[in-house]
Amino acid sequence: MKIQSAIAIYALFWVLSAFVVMPFGVRTHDEAGAAKVPGQADSAPFNFQPWRIVRRTTVVASIAFGLFLLNYTYGWVTPQSLDVFTPRELRGN
Repeated sequence: MKIQSAIAIYALFWVLSAFVVMPFGVRTHDEAGAAKVPGQADSAPFNFQPWRIVRRTTVVASIAFGLFLLNYTYGWVTPQSLDVFTPRELRGN
C-alpha cells in the first residue's frame, strides 16, 4: 500500500471515529446543574473540551487503522469470505 493511500484511509478512519467518539462524556448544563445563558440551546454542552475529543478520536482511529492494516497485510477477511449469496462449493474455498 502506498503511503498516500494509507494517509487517506487513516483520515477516513479518523473522521468516522470523531463522529463515534463525540457524544460520549458530554453533559448539558441541566445535567451539570449549571445556569444557562439566555437564548442558549438546551442541548449545548457544558465545559466542552475539543482537545479531549481529538485525543480520544486519534486513539480509536489508530486502533481501527491498525486492525485494517493487519487485515490488509495478512488477509484475514477477504471479499470472498463475506460473499453470502454464492454457494460455498462454487466459491472455491
